[in-house]
Amino acid sequence: MTSLKSLKRGTAAVALALSVLAAPFVAEAKTVIRIQSVIPSSADEVTMLNDFAADVLALTDGEVEFQVLPAGAVVGVAETLDAVDKGLIEAGFAWTHYWSGKHPAAMLFGSPVAGAGVGIDNIAFVSWFMYGGGQELWDELAGQFGLKNVMAGNTGCQMGGWFRKEINSADDLKGLKMRIPGLGGDVMAKLGASPVSLPGGQIYENLVSGAIDATEWVGPWNDRFMKFYEAAKYYYYPGMHEPGSMLAMGMNASFWSGLSKSDQVMIEAAATVENDVMMSEYNAKSGDALLDLIANQGVQLRKFSDDTYDSFGEAAEEVFDEVRAHGELANNIYESFAKSRANVGAWSKISDQAFVDQRNRVLGF
Repeated sequence: MTSLKSLKRGTAAVALALSVLAAPFVAEAKTVIRIQSVIPSSADEVTMLNDFAADVLALTDGEVEFQVLPAGAVVGVAETLDAVDKGLIEAGFAWTHYWSGKHPAAMLFGSPVAGAGVGIDNIAFVSWFMYGGGQELWDELAGQFGLKNVMAGNTGCQMGGWFRKEINSADDLKGLKMRIPGLGGDVMAKLGASPVSLPGGQIYENLVSGAIDATEWVGPWNDRFMKFYEAAKYYYYPGMHEPGSMLAMGMNASFWSGLSKSDQVMIEAAATVENDVMMSEYNAKSGDALLDLIANQGVQLRKFSDDTYDSFGEAAEEVFDEVRAHGELANNIYESFAKSRANVGAWSKISDQAFVDQRNRVLGF
């Protein structure tokens, strides 16, 4: 661990600390870090990855350069983790469910972790990650794969997905072919659906052709660009699979350890700031995008019934039990995760959640 914890009091404190760090830093040679994304290069998340790269370049006076590579540039999307581990590239950018085949507990960091019906929202996740032992456990797990992972973006609570037909109960999920990876896909399988894993660039063609019946992606802002509404008009909420969808930058651990401490702190701090910036932008733009989808694209917004969501929760507990059974580390990660879910969730219920409920009642939202 670097001294990043001293920079976790907000972006203003981060900026101040970075200015202090950057001033005396003189590098002998430029450090180039190739980072391949698993996300299509035109997606908003990659735009923000480019912003992160620009921030690091500026903070280090041009001495640390991230070269952002599109999905598939060096290796296929599914091979990104192995490529980083082997040193074919220095870093990868992905949701951790892209790497769940390596270890099921990888799902307890980042996205579907958080979800599966009874998961953890973005506020609780970041609290766990920074102050509840999440980063330390993530370092322990990632170390088994030759990685150092850094929190580098969050899209917040995702939508439930796009469906060709209405979902009135969990029975309507039986036999459904849905693009939904990770723990969320495992939950759907428990309910009789057939989860399919597809990279982002292949979802639209499979939905249009009928190869899949439904898909999840992110939320209105991203989904509008993907044009899923051309093949599936029913748009469901709330998502059970990714309520705190964090993106990770996974760097080759040996390469990371060879960086100076100041470079490590600057990279982590810039990534942490980008995590906050991304969440703010998604919150700002998703509402307008949803209104456009409904008004101009004929999208029909639907809410999962309580009975359906209860089924998600029951199936999710079975999935979590299977993850815990994988081994001691997986169980330790889950126990730590569940503790923060309970502690922060209980506080949020009488703070943010209570306020938002009352505010919306008064204003009629």
